[in-house]
Amino acid sequence: MRFSRQIVSALGVASLGLFPSLLSQAVARDNPLFTASTLPYQAPRFDVIRDDDYQPAFERGMAEHLQEVQKIANNPAPPSFTNTIEALEKSGRLLDRVQNTFSGVYSANSNDHLDQVQSHEAPLLAQHQDEIMLNARLFNRIKTLYDQREKLDLTTEQRQVLDIYYQQFVHAGALLGEKDKTTLRELNSRLATLESVFQQKLVAAARDGALLVGKKEQLDGLDKSALEAAQKAAEARHKPGQWLLSLQNTVQQPELALLMNRETRQKLFEQSWMRAERGDNNDTRATIAELAQLRAKKAALFGYPNYAAYTLYDQMAKTPEAAEHFMQQLVPALAKEQKREVTTLQETITRDGEHFALQPWDWEKYAAQVKRERYALNQDEVKPYFELKTVLTDGVFFAAHQLYGISFKQRHDIPTYHPDVLVYEVFDQDNSPLGLMYFDYFKRDAKSGGAWMSNFVGQSHLLGTKPVIYNVANFAKAPPGQPQLITMDDVTTMFHEFGHALHGLFANQVYPTVSGTSVARDFVEFPSQFNENWALDPQVLGHYARHYKTGAPIPAALVAKIRKAALFNQGYALGEIVTAAELDLRWHGLAASAPRQDVDHFETESLKTMGLDVAHIPPRYRSSIFLHIWANGYAAGYYAYLWTEMLDQDAFSWFQQHGGLTRKNGQFFRDMILSRGHTQDYGTMFRAFYGKDPDIEPMLRHRGLANGQE
Repeated sequence: MRFSRQIVSALGVASLGLFPSLLSQAVARDNPLFTASTLPYQAPRFDVIRDDDYQPAFERGMAEHLQEVQKIANNPAPPSFTNTIEALEKSGRLLDRVQNTFSGVYSANSNDHLDQVQSHEAPLLAQHQDEIMLNARLFNRIKTLYDQREKLDLTTEQRQVLDIYYQQFVHAGALLGEKDKTTLRELNSRLATLESVFQQKLVAAARDGALLVGKKEQLDGLDKSALEAAQKAAEARHKPGQWLLSLQNTVQQPELALLMNRETRQKLFEQSWMRAERGDNNDTRATIAELAQLRAKKAALFGYPNYAAYTLYDQMAKTPEAAEHFMQQLVPALAKEQKREVTTLQETITRDGEHFALQPWDWEKYAAQVKRERYALNQDEVKPYFELKTVLTDGVFFAAHQLYGISFKQRHDIPTYHPDVLVYEVFDQDNSPLGLMYFDYFKRDAKSGGAWMSNFVGQSHLLGTKPVIYNVANFAKAPPGQPQLITMDDVTTMFHEFGHALHGLFANQVYPTVSGTSVARDFVEFPSQFNENWALDPQVLGHYARHYKTGAPIPAALVAKIRKAALFNQGYALGEIVTAAELDLRWHGLAASAPRQDVDHFETESLKTMGLDVAHIPPRYRSSIFLHIWANGYAAGYYAYLWTEMLDQDAFSWFQQHGGLTRKNGQFFRDMILSRGHTQDYGTMFRAFYGKDPDIEPMLRHRGLANGQE
């Protein structure tokens, strides 16, 4: 997911030689990306944008942006906040527009042509960014203002924006010598290319790694809807009479909890585990080995011991040591819980008359069985109460209205990039327009795995723009004519991604650089994870959890089961995230002097030393499929999901102590957190809301891992 507007996202006038025939066609007509959209909120004109519009828009956008920046850098007038920083904030409008639009479509609805555009433009955009960030005249103007900041009459937000500009320019190499700047440009260009290559290989690996099954009995355990979906997926691949189980982005696959046939479970797990390690064109290991080595070399240019230290400078944690210390606080209780869970599942296998040792592909099935036995909870019993549209309108929207007073109206006149996408206009508590929201929930081969939020248009008083935001997920789509029922995990995902959306919708900043979700990775997940808590709030749950046929509310006894079951399997659920986060820090803790790593060996050795049961509980993402850290901006930052869980549970405990789901509490949270963007230091902002520094105890209680908690 991309949250922050890159103040200088660009450079270099790229060659127009990649698709000359397509470019000539695009130039011959009016390219809708060249001018701001006339749709409400400047929403993208997906009704007229064509795939061959993106490349010429990138080219013109970079050229225009560079001209604007050179004009700022060469301004003969003494530097001022207005003629330098504010001018930079206003620059690059076309480039921002095409990047935001392309990124949204590319991640959610890609194709071979867009892959080519991505491959071609990624290194050019990296060069463009370097051209601006390493512009000595421009940096001198920024540095002059920074050195005089105590004497300037600046607002608090302007002071913060100036500080960020200076820090980002320094971090991008503005203080390096010319030889090192040349090296940096080469590294950045190669890194951008590799990140693009990794993303494309991974999408192809997931597509090609789908498990094709020839006999229906091998899929015993899947319901009628899932079987029909698998059959249609196979037919789409020209495999009639067979069934196709697509892969989601994580190591574990949802069908593993349902499949009765152990051989099928093992095949599905191994397809997932090995999808990008088959020695074919989709194998990512050479790509990530080079990425890790080049990132370490880049960090060394700036005097940092490793890339983790280089990249965490502007995060809430500040250093990899702080992130590591935080995670180590989780390990003792987590390791103890994992041992207990392994014993429980192995005993269940033996009691069932089986004689095999528990393996990763068995975990989800037997965990689900224990959950049913212990809590009498069956997902087939739960799903009829979670119809997707009802969850969205009567759950997600309802909670937001109760807390913040906002309301929603579906728009059918806004064009989208895919027929499945829903669009809503959002209104503030006084009925004034707040923004526009797109929801794209269903899995398809052309979509990246996982779930995310981002903006087509960002909020800025300076630019006069309101937020246009999208939420994307990968839920299994029901066959035509059947209700769109989802799991409790899917419900949580909807609340999570909408928490990001609220962070963007409530943005109230003058300057794009500090607006909305343009915050640190270990802060940006705080609002989203906090919003998950309302999914099971009695007032909210009672409003949306109704049987899709009868309209009957979800029974209290079933809700009690869901709550009790939520504490089950936490050794696994938390463990897979902790090991992935640790793996991320190990990769980005490599020194520049380290040799290029053998990926399999490095991963195996790293996992051995984490003090957790990785034999039964593999990381949520293994190295070769770790999209977050190799292409999505989370390098050395995956720990952020855990760090922000600590923040979100602190915040939710505050709500519980102050009356829960009330407008007063919601307004306070909006005023102190959701509307602040990056206008303050994160620690200062959090303490102003919570009253003290973050505390890990509420998180441990929430996970059922506090001392003495069962």
